[in-house]
Amino acid sequence: MTTHTGGPPSYSDPIQAPGTDESVWEAWTGWEDLPEFSLPPRGSRVVVVAAHPDDEVLGFGGTMARLADAGHRLTVVSVTDGEGSHPHSRAVRADELVRVRAEETRTALERLGARNAEVVRLRIPDSGVDRHEEDVRRALVPLCSGAALVAAPWAGDVHSDHEAAGRAARAAAHEADAPFAEYPVWMWHWARPDDPRVPWDRAARLSLPTGVQARKRHAVNAFVSQIRPLGPEVEDAAVLPPEELAHHLRPREVVFL
Repeated sequence: MTTHTGGPPSYSDPIQAPGTDESVWEAWTGWEDLPEFSLPPRGSRVVVVAAHPDDEVLGFGGTMARLADAGHRLTVVSVTDGEGSHPHSRAVRADELVRVRAEETRTALERLGARNAEVVRLRIPDSGVDRHEEDVRRALVPLCSGAALVAAPWAGDVHSDHEAAGRAARAAAHEADAPFAEYPVWMWHWARPDDPRVPWDRAARLSLPTGVQARKRHAVNAFVSQIRPLGPEVEDAAVLPPEELAHHLRPREVVFL
């Protein structure tokens, strides 16, 4: 939401404000300073938590493809069903979006090469994860038990659902004694290279081969409800326009350890 005070508009929500162009990120010389993240041993189980269906593919999809190639068993946890992405749309009802986004997730996983991934839906209300954070933590603990890695949205992503899901997942992974990593999603929009708000000191890079990049792009394109308008009205606009998607189609992903 924006607040106009006369002169240039001011933005109370950095996600709604104009973002950092991908060309700025691509020109950043700091990429090579990030250590390469080592994947877990082949064939182990990995849990990937998403606040909304598509977060896991945007922030961690290329790595999920690599994990699937290595024979890892993937469990994808959708905390919400993403029914709140277009709250004022008259083109698609919230209950229809629940079905659509679940189908999009399954298609995306197949395109990543993770057809056999287990999908767990917690059905927490979209935009209300912070009010159910303890419920999420409790649900995640048994899922994290025995996992070689738990990945979840970064708890500093400046989106309340992402942050609450990340906090709950970190607490659950700690209780289950499972290694934990956070992947950013909206950070690439509101932050800039060398941004002091970003914990670069605990960042690691995951390189994506050309073939994996192509599979990730194909998987991202499965989320039609998010990358294309639902209808002709302003409230039907795409949540992820091309300039936003560009942040997630690079030859690398990043996690915070």
